[in-house]
Amino acid sequence: MKVVMVWLPLCGLGIVGQEKGNGAFPIAPGLSWTYYINACPALEPLVQEKIASILSQDVTLAPAILRLQFHDCFVLGCDASILLARSEEQDAAPNLTLRREAFQLISEIKSLVDAHCGVVVSCADILALAARDSVYQVGGPFYPVPLGRKDSLVAANTSTTLANIPSPNFTVPSLIAAFASKGLNAHDLVSLSGAHTIGVAHCSSFTNRLYPQLDPTLLPSYSTFLYAKCPSVNSTNTTAMDRYTPYWFDNKYYVELLNYEGLFTSDEDLYMNNTTRPLVESFSNQQALFFEEFAWGMVKMSQLHVLTGPSGEIRGNCSMNNPVLYINVPSKSSPNRVQ
Repeated sequence: MKVVMVWLPLCGLGIVGQEKGNGAFPIAPGLSWTYYINACPALEPLVQEKIASILSQDVTLAPAILRLQFHDCFVLGCDASILLARSEEQDAAPNLTLRREAFQLISEIKSLVDAHCGVVVSCADILALAARDSVYQVGGPFYPVPLGRKDSLVAANTSTTLANIPSPNFTVPSLIAAFASKGLNAHDLVSLSGAHTIGVAHCSSFTNRLYPQLDPTLLPSYSTFLYAKCPSVNSTNTTAMDRYTPYWFDNKYYVELLNYEGLFTSDEDLYMNNTTRPLVESFSNQQALFFEEFAWGMVKMSQLHVLTGPSGEIRGNCSMNNPVLYINVPSKSSPNRVQ
């Protein structure tokens, strides 16, 4: 398997404050590149080996893990709140299509790590590493992940979840606003949307482009393909988001946008919009540039509103909070959630 290593200088990611482009990229307070160097030095190899083993059997779990991290980070922050079972957050409509196998895999990795190191590594950190290693195993870039996140004590309610996960029906102005609310910019929007180069989508997420009227921006042959996959507005089928290389991480997603073969409204509008079009064109021509920018975007996203220090907890079971007697209770001051 040919993979691309994107080595982002650690100093450029906040250790010494080197600049990327025109601005310094900070590491969130409380996180560290060497957080588990003493408590669990085998952490990253353990996660990498488990992900490699599982994906060799079922490559479809790579996009499932990546999507799980996105849905976690964009609601309350990268705090593993999405992993809490029987919660309004997990049961909210956008999360109902998250793969149960992805949740199970995170639990398996957690058990493996705990068996080696004790209960010292958070589920939030395991999810961040698993997402990185899933991308890498299917041909994408390798990037460093700062660690030290704590797990949330609560999950989001339904309204909060719905308000924070961007809809596939969004156009670019709404997407830019949604990303800006997280401290992410249009550049991050375009690069992180490249995650749609792997995985599948349910018909319900794009039938607005087929029914009641066909979206005229769709390539005619592609619309014929989609109608075959989703013969009615209520179809429950799925189709690949990148139908040419659906489980290989590459820049074909952007090539398809140029060919009017973007699956979601939110995909194709990246090319239709004058603000984001130049980036789509650049990434379609330069896979190495896409990989670099995707890696930076993932490092940024993985630090959204993290809980550190005395806030949160390190769960023994990713799907439930620790028993009350063992909860690391936050102080009475404002929670140490990095904004």
